Amino acid sequence: MKIATWNVNSLKVRLPHLLDWLAATQVDVVCLQELKCEDKSFPLAEIEAAGYRAVFNGQKTYNGVAILSRSEITDVVRNIPGFDDEQRRIIAATVNGVRVVCGYFPNGQAVGSEKFEYKLRWLTALTDWLRAEMAVHAKLVLAGDYNVAPEDRDATPEWHDEIHVSVPEREAFRALLALGMTDAFRMFDQAEKSYSWWDYRMMAFRRNVGLRIDHLLVTDALKGEVKSCVIDKAPRKLERPSDHAPVIVELGG
Repeated sequence: MKIATWNVNSLKVRLPHLLDWLAATQVDVVCLQELKCEDKSFPLAEIEAAGYRAVFNGQKTYNGVAILSRSEITDVVRNIPGFDDEQRRIIAATVNGVRVVCGYFPNGQAVGSEKFEYKLRWLTALTDWLRAEMAVHAKLVLAGDYNVAPEDRDATPEWHDEIHVSVPEREAFRALLALGMTDAFRMFDQAEKSYSWWDYRMMAFRRNVGLRIDHLLVTDALKGEVKSCVIDKAPRKLERPSDHAPVIVELGG
């Protein structure tokens, strides 16, 4: 079972890329972030024609998340229960016995800003809810754009002490791990300077100046099933790409 996460940075713009990528990779489940479209505008017909079912939680212009699956999708939850939030950042569902949580974590704008404080509150609410989810669903994958580079090796030096790499954000990431989850990407030897996001400006992708902020965390019950975890940089090389690359984890019993 292959599960992917991809911030497409506008589903409308990136739909041709997504459809081509689905056909080429045949992944089983895809968690999408930053749809930037309302539910009524979600391209369900095109997704279904590609062989996928879909559940989504959209918002005009900003945010928005979706789960695509080649198998049945059940027990859908939208947003963090009990957390009052107008922003559409979470969708969760069960696929083939695995609880899949897709999240578009807040950016935070700048350390110390109001948006940064919102990010930390959101992360706390997410962690508290996931603790309850994991008590019910032993096999769970938390996939998404976390907007957190958890270690120094996950960011180029230009990002020292900036947003995405600050101590509070990294502590929040470790709190997720402390629930009983593992960063699937770091279960394997990886190349140095492995990133999943590159700014559109200053030829950042060509220079490989980026961040690893797109993650797939797996619970202890799934850890033994993880066969590989890779960043697929191919879509980032296309014309008009998302600034993020997909990340794929392969599970096998």
